[in-house]
Amino acid sequence: MAIRINLDRLLLDRRMSLTELAERVDLTLANLSILKTGKARAIRFTTLDAICSALACQPGDILEHVADTPPHD
Repeated sequence: MAIRINLDRLLLDRRMSLTELAERVDLTLANLSILKTGKARAIRFTTLDAICSALACQPGDILEHVADTPPHD
């Protein structure tokens, strides 16, 4: 199971920089960058709520489940 973070697409659609989002949701740029690159292992609901409010979106717009691909023989 893999969870894909679609923050880049949303930021592009909203014409917002990562720096601007970090300021709006009161997170460090480093922590938001970790989330954006998919390296985060968890996200707090309060953080997800703040991002959704700032980007006027739903959690499903940010998080996407991607099925693992089976190994090739």
